[in-house]
Amino acid sequence: MRVYLVVIDESPEAVIALRFAARRAVKTGGGVEILTLLPTVDFVQWGGVQATIEEEARLHAEALVAGAAGTLMEESGLRPSITLKQGDGPKIIREMIAENPDIAALVLGAAATGAPGPLVSHFAGTDAGALPIPLMIIPGSLDRDAIDRLS
Repeated sequence: MRVYLVVIDESPEAVIALRFAARRAVKTGGGVEILTLLPTVDFVQWGGVQATIEEEARLHAEALVAGAAGTLMEESGLRPSITLKQGDGPKIIREMIAENPDIAALVLGAAATGAPGPLVSHFAGTDAGALPIPLMIIPGSLDRDAIDRLS
């Protein structure tokens, strides 16, 4: 099955990328894998404080992904696979692609204004020719109608 890997965060462009991926998945009989990257917490001298910070970050990420997955199921009927990982984003994405041969494309959203995010910059720059799958960068300026038309 053709799977679209989408990285979700709290940005508006992530929602746009997810909608695009879901619409493509429906049209191609595929699926969606949602990845949320947990922030790496700097070392805190007191282990209990660090554990609390990490747990709060995980709970926040889980709520974010649950909301995105709910919207996806409501709008497209697709039940996405969900992955939460902590660490270096590009490395995690490359590992996921290597481990899952069904992943057919990496779908990222680009901010409507300002510089692109770190993942877009990395995969469209440093790793542009190294990915074994297509990279789809969805402009953050697209509205729902434009996404539906293009997907």
